[in-house]
Amino acid sequence: MRGLDGKTAVVTGASRGIGLGIARRLVEEGARVVVTARKPEALAEAVAELGGDEHALGIAGHAADAGHQAAVVAAAVDTFGSLDLLVNNTGINPVLGPLMDLDLDAARKIVDVNSLAALAWVQAAHGAWLGEHGGAVVNVSSVSGVRPAPGIDMYGASKAMLISLTESLAVELGPMIRVNAVAPAVVKTKFATALYEGREEEVSASYPLGRLGQPEDVAAAVAFLLSEDAGWITGQTLVLDGGVLLRGGA
Repeated sequence: MRGLDGKTAVVTGASRGIGLGIARRLVEEGARVVVTARKPEALAEAVAELGGDEHALGIAGHAADAGHQAAVVAAAVDTFGSLDLLVNNTGINPVLGPLMDLDLDAARKIVDVNSLAALAWVQAAHGAWLGEHGGAVVNVSSVSGVRPAPGIDMYGASKAMLISLTESLAVELGPMIRVNAVAPAVVKTKFATALYEGREEEVSASYPLGRLGQPEDVAAAVAFLLSEDAGWITGQTLVLDGGVLLRGGA
């Protein structure tokens, strides 16, 4: 893909699953990556898998922590000389059940990590590099942000907010910075295990393409949206769902 070779990307929540898949694809396309997650050990393993210090840097911390955000963007510029690309992948969903039973403190945490932290990362990257030099941002939302998702409604609401922020940022930051989002359905990761474990065949049957997503499916779409091949695309949310929404699923 055009325009990724030699670029520097920050990918949050990238010690495993979708985030690691995105980081891996960006390295394959010639980018250097700074990956974040909470656990240093998992990050060290991810950096080794990505090819070591020449290609990747891991910095542990909480995604919603302002000090962590500042340290990561500074390290990207200091280590690799730029910060051209940002992928907001971190997400949490600590509660399952109806909204009427939802603990509001848990709801605030979901919005803080899934939505407001993404905005804070854009602000930090904008101040450190993107605002002067331009670049691209991709936010990882969810099909639950596009359609109601009973049982994980607050997670869906936070991802809908992320889609709205994506559109607003695309208007505010253009033409120097493009901002897009992806909205995956169920992807086979540890994070989504509760949505398919023990019944994968049944869940997959509702997808016109006959299978659940893989991290590589999301990574390919994100790499495209970050690349110059998507140079006239901004403010869009690309649904990655194997066709399941066409059947009314989520």
